Parts: sequence; C-alpha cells; structure tokens
Amino acid sequence: MKKSDASEGQSASELISNKIADLGDWRGKTLARMRKLIKEADPDVVEEWKWMGTPVWSHDGIVCTGESYKSVVKLTFAKGASLKDPVRLFNSSLDGNTRRAIDIHESEEVDESAFKALIREAIDLNSSGKSKSSKKPKS
Repeated sequence: MKKSDASEGQSASELISNKIADLGDWRGKTLARMRKLIKEADPDVVEEWKWMGTPVWSHDGIVCTGESYKSVVKLTFAKGASLKDPVRLFNSSLDGNTRRAIDIHESEEVDESAFKALIREAIDLNSSGKSKSSKKPKS
C-alpha cells in the first residue's frame, strides 16, 4: 500500500486549510472560495492531499486539483476535455486530449453557477466510468 502525502497525521482537509492560510493573500482567498463552491456543488466530495502538497477533490475519481502560483490559482480538471463548457470557464491547458484548467488571476471572478455545473458534470462523468470522447460513433 502506498503511503499518503499527509504529514504528521493531519487529514487532507486540514492540510488544505493550512495551505490556504499559509498563502495569506488573494490566492488563499481564491482557493478558499473555489473550495467552498466545490463542496456546495457536491457535499460528498472527498478532499485529498497529493503530489507533495496539491489539494485534490475527488468523487469516483479525481474531479480537479487546486494549485497556486505567483500570479494565478489553477484548477485543473482531470477529464476536462470531455466536459461541456458553454460559458468557457476553461482558459488554460486547452491543447491536451484529457485535462483542462481554469486559471484565476487576482481580482477575477468566476461564474459560480457555471463552475458548480462543471463540477457536477465532472462527477457524473467519473461516475459513468467512461469518458465521452471514448464513445464510438454509431454506424
């Protein structure tokens, strides 16, 4: 069994809360806001701490990760390329075949209802057990 990245016996949720507090600026506030929206969209979402300090939200598989950089908070959806995004929240990692990301810069707002819909769609896709792009067209 693989050891978790959780340190000192802290839960993933505690580690994510600590990371948000440690950021201490607009990035922490943004990550906290997006975390709240993820939990509102899916109260059963599981918080994980992976890859040496990356917050991850899962439900039947990874929904998205939350990373913070100097000038952006990045939410990467594991199967984003298979999701409908009519409001065009995805604005990063658009060239890949699998992932898509939302980069949020300081003072930017995200359409909350569209973001929650994207979270729910990602969970539905995970729960279905297959990606939409792998469906073969009917002959």
